[in-house]
Amino acid sequence: MDPGHGVSFDERLLRARDASRELATASGDLKNAALEAMATGLANASEKILAANAKDLENGRVNELSAGLLDRLRLDDARLAALSTAIREIAALTDPIGQSVRGSRLPNGVRIDQIRVPFGVVGAIYEARPNVTVDIAALAIKSGNAVVLRGGSAAENTNGQLVEVIQDALGSVGLPSGAAQTIDEFGRDGATRLMQARGLVDVLVPRGSASLIQTVVTESRVPVIETGAGVVHIYLDETAREDWATDIVHNAKVQRPSVCNAVETVLVHAAAAEKLLPGVLRKLADSGVTIHGDEVTRSIWPDALVATGDDWATEHMSLDICVRVVEGLDEAIEHIRTYSTGHTESIITESVSNAERFLAEVDSAVVMVNASTRFTDGGEFGFGAEVGISTQKLHARGPMGVSELTSTKWTVRGTGQVRS
Repeated sequence: MDPGHGVSFDERLLRARDASRELATASGDLKNAALEAMATGLANASEKILAANAKDLENGRVNELSAGLLDRLRLDDARLAALSTAIREIAALTDPIGQSVRGSRLPNGVRIDQIRVPFGVVGAIYEARPNVTVDIAALAIKSGNAVVLRGGSAAENTNGQLVEVIQDALGSVGLPSGAAQTIDEFGRDGATRLMQARGLVDVLVPRGSASLIQTVVTESRVPVIETGAGVVHIYLDETAREDWATDIVHNAKVQRPSVCNAVETVLVHAAAAEKLLPGVLRKLADSGVTIHGDEVTRSIWPDALVATGDDWATEHMSLDICVRVVEGLDEAIEHIRTYSTGHTESIITESVSNAERFLAEVDSAVVMVNASTRFTDGGEFGFGAEVGISTQKLHARGPMGVSELTSTKWTVRGTGQVRS
């Protein structure tokens, strides 16, 4: 099935709107059948998908995409298999549509219920992330939404193949293939028009760089669920265990440095710096991480580069990390308040009181104790995948799964009652 070439921009949005009405009342079994067809379709089309991805990667190298973006752009057999696994995990989740959030019966017998319903049409603007094409489409279908995807020129060939698989899967079970649309061929103009499509698109989710997200938030006429860049912190408290500090910081930075939940800044209690930093920084350096440090850090680790003011506010998406020695928890929290994007922060400590203070006073979407920030992820949280990590405070915050792609409506059932 053609993912839409030759179909006008307006027609694609109209198709998505019409399809959303059918999806809203589709049974859970039918939506799950579409998801199973998607998972199977990805495996069957892997050769075509990877060939398209190789073309996008080559174009990315020619266009000098950063190493972080190239990593996000890249698909291989393992990543494709992981996407199919995630789709099946989403299918296994409880269908949120129709769930009662709360309800009551009035003294006159009228029954009132607040139930979950789909948004309708979900738009997504993102860059160089073909996995997002699959994740958002799968979560949208499970939650009864149609989806319009603007995945950016860097992944246009890959996304075209993926949307074809998604549309084929929908059609194969009798659901409208128009429930998944790509507008990549319309370029930046398409993104702008998507942001202005109030009345056809119900909610818009941006994923990508801080500049992309800010553009969507400030220019969109469609309501936006803001996902945030990840200037993520780990604070090593005075009581932090050396092995935990070393292993957690290394995992949070090195396992996959290009993603938003990778740590960017390590804060260390001054009383523990001489004990903790040599081991933490040695393991990082052995893995190719470039250390940017304040004056005290550089006195302990002379190979560190000088950390500038801008460094503390930078999401590197690379093997770079900033390190600052602070006088204690108060200064650590103040640094986080100043520079954090509200994504994820973690404290490494054996002090219960410090752990509870950190959890209570740090105002980010996810706050952790003695764990790697890499756990901020829809898959790790049991959602199968995620729409994104919301850093706003309205409706959804943190990893967004199927429930976060729903709104609610009230149903009222009576037996002839009138208001007196």
